[in-house]
Amino acid sequence: MTPAELAPAFFLAVVVILVVCRLVTRLLQTVGQPPVVGEMLAGVVLGPSVLGALLPGVEEELFPGELRPVLYVVGQIGLVAFMFHVGWEFRVDRLRGVAGSTLKVSAAGMAAPVALGAGLTLVAGERTGALAPGVSLTVSALFVGVALAVTAFPMLARIITERGLGGTRYGALSLGAGAVDDVVAWVLLAGVFSLAGGTPSLVSEAVAGGVGLVVLLALVARARGRAVRLAERVAPENLLLGLVGALFLVGWYTDSVGLYAVFGAFSLGLVFPRSERLDHTVEKLTPVGAAFLPLFFTYSGLNTDFTLLGDGPVLLFTVGCVAVAVAGKFGACWLAARAAGEPNGVALRVGALMNARGLMQLVALNLGLAAGIVTQAIFSALVVVALVTTVAATPLIALIERVERRREARSHGLAADRG
Repeated sequence: MTPAELAPAFFLAVVVILVVCRLVTRLLQTVGQPPVVGEMLAGVVLGPSVLGALLPGVEEELFPGELRPVLYVVGQIGLVAFMFHVGWEFRVDRLRGVAGSTLKVSAAGMAAPVALGAGLTLVAGERTGALAPGVSLTVSALFVGVALAVTAFPMLARIITERGLGGTRYGALSLGAGAVDDVVAWVLLAGVFSLAGGTPSLVSEAVAGGVGLVVLLALVARARGRAVRLAERVAPENLLLGLVGALFLVGWYTDSVGLYAVFGAFSLGLVFPRSERLDHTVEKLTPVGAAFLPLFFTYSGLNTDFTLLGDGPVLLFTVGCVAVAVAGKFGACWLAARAAGEPNGVALRVGALMNARGLMQLVALNLGLAAGIVTQAIFSALVVVALVTTVAATPLIALIERVERRREARSHGLAADRG
């Protein structure tokens, strides 16, 4: 397709994506699911698993092969805008008083899924016949392990914000542990790519680049006062252009060093100066994420084909991945929180929130697919993990709350009877 032909195809595809996302999101909101979950599922609906299976000609007409890279690139714009806003809304002061528990939960939430996921792949991966040719079993195993260790930090933050849990102990603990887990996961992912490509320098570049990012962010944080004063003298349209330029620049930098644009965007949001005028400028980016983030989910959905899971060994491997993912995140984080002295109710909620993979796992899977580390079958199997664990997060929290309320009512009833 020529650029002149791609433009109208892109416009039509975006309209279809936004309409389907809105319909699926509205439907799932009736059962308490956050919008990000609806967008994830809408992406799968538009891919070969649903639309392609029912109307293959329509899917190919809407999303021709030449259009898919365009969807990916524009989807990245929505992704970094969304992650910047998540970082901007995040409050580091919420982590005061839970630092010790955060580190323990984070360590358990990384070590257990990596070990279980890698172990499952080493034992059963080759039997599926779906591992990437030319990729060593060790690299495949480590990639699966790291993918299962990712936490859906953006969705976790959104759930906590929408449900008003930011001031709770388990909300702060989950946010802190989820943020640490995702930072570590990106460094480990760089290590896996280093092994796959035979270039150990990728790990050192990621670590050095991360140190450079911390220094840069520290300088930005120290210059907040001057930035606020400068913003008062700059035209609003220039403020927005400056913000977009800074966001894309930090995205380019973190992509270049192997930490990926989403991490850079979130980090910039954390230290971005605050004032009435700057806050208004940040809010102007919100529609960008709302409009373009669904394109990333659709790109992931177009690479997801659940019909590839019909083969017995691949299906069993998928079930095994879901099992070890839940055990490695929910189970390990719950145990770690209990070991850190947290009450059982707090520990259960932390486990339920940390268990969600969502957006961040999809980012990792797309990188692995593009690098040839995973096949479309393994990609689809791990998308199932992302969907199951993400969809389960909100109902699990609601279930824990209902059980606690019943116990409290029962306790009050017993106390009244004794009185």
